[in-house]
Amino acid sequence: MSKAFTREENEGPDLPELSRRPSALPAGSTNYMTRAGADRLREELVRLIEVERPKLLALSSDPETKRRLAILDQRIFQLEQSLESAQVMSPPDSGDRVTFGATVTVRHRNGEQHIYRIVGVDEADADRGWISWRSPIARALINAKPGQQVRFESPDGEEIIEILQIGEE
Repeated sequence: MSKAFTREENEGPDLPELSRRPSALPAGSTNYMTRAGADRLREELVRLIEVERPKLLALSSDPETKRRLAILDQRIFQLEQSLESAQVMSPPDSGDRVTFGATVTVRHRNGEQHIYRIVGVDEADADRGWISWRSPIARALINAKPGQQVRFESPDGEEIIEILQIGEE
């Protein structure tokens, strides 16, 4: 007999099935990360385990709290997996070519300038201009030098950008 026919009225609603978020990295890929990015993930993990989780455990009889606890546990698992597989990279040596961790100022064909920072997949944040090293634009920028133009495929088609300046982390 299914649970629908046996559940008592006071049990509350069923909790939704939470899916594991797949890694943004293909199996076997190295999980490159900046030192600052790894530190941020560690700080978040400690906060979730030592502060947030105990708060929710104290209220765990409420179905909504159980759902929130399941989501929190999923995030904790994701952070642990990311940190276990992380290979923390040293900051760039110099600004003569684009490397992982570099901050790059570019000019697009339309004349707009943007600043991008090449970071790990778990650190990417489009609002801050932090792009994953696996993104098409980052792959085009890696090893390029100031003054060089590079091509990459964007969702809008082929783009050409010029590297104006390279900075460090």
